[in-house]
Amino acid sequence: MALAETTTQTKTLMTAEELWQLVERNPQSYELVEGELIEMTPPGGIHGKTTVRLVVLLQNFVSSNQLGEVLVETGFLLTAQPDTVRSPDVSFIAAKKIPAEGLPDGYISGAPDLAIEVVSPNDTASMIQDKVQDYLIHGTQLVWVVYPQQRMITVYHPDGTARTLGEAETLSGEAVVPGFSCQVSEIFD
Repeated sequence: MALAETTTQTKTLMTAEELWQLVERNPQSYELVEGELIEMTPPGGIHGKTTVRLVVLLQNFVSSNQLGEVLVETGFLLTAQPDTVRSPDVSFIAAKKIPAEGLPDGYISGAPDLAIEVVSPNDTASMIQDKVQDYLIHGTQLVWVVYPQQRMITVYHPDGTARTLGEAETLSGEAVVPGFSCQVSEIFD
């Protein structure tokens, strides 16, 4: 009687360095979650327009007050072995966290202070919640999830609280981007 053979398949996990090399060869957008490669669908027009408005509003304020850096689609290495690299649509890093030599050419180690995700029609609720949790668990102090179709923004905090803001309400940078505020409608008009 022959013994049945069993095979065990193991996943090959990718590192942040391997992801960096892949992106240099193929500029498609990717993220890495616990070593697993996630291909991102290129965003559409409304997503792009909303992202630009957020960047302009934040950058003007942050720059004029010398608060830090506003970044677009920048990879943050949140964990290592297995590696997790997330890339928020827009992010902010406080000046005190920026090394004297400046930002690295590669991924930034650690989480941004503020992470902003602009929801596209093909994003699922679970995908967005996974990103929000990854940011918050690894040190992000404020997450804004922007819903262009619904013209609203949900603000998440590390203590688990969340609040959804409509067009007539004011979005605040709270203690993370001190002094920043705008009416939600400014982002969508």
